Amino acid sequence: MSKKAQELAMHEKDTGSSEIQIALLTEKIDTLSKHIKQFKKDKHSSVGLLRAVNRRKKLLDYLKKNKVDSYKNVLSKLNLRK
Repeated sequence: MSKKAQELAMHEKDTGSSEIQIALLTEKIDTLSKHIKQFKKDKHSSVGLLRAVNRRKKLLDYLKKNKVDSYKNVLSKLNLRK
């Protein structure tokens, strides 16, 4: 698990909370974005990037609706929205 994901963990063995999933998806999105900039014709990876972005958006919407304080914490720690 990454450093940012560990900071957002609720407890030591937390692997499935929305906060952790968002952190891991953010890393995946960053990696895929760099890959696609280098290999512009790789359509398969661009579909994976779109899926990851949409999943993260759904998880962020869920947090915004149900846990506002956690939502704000995730946004600030991951530098998502300004």
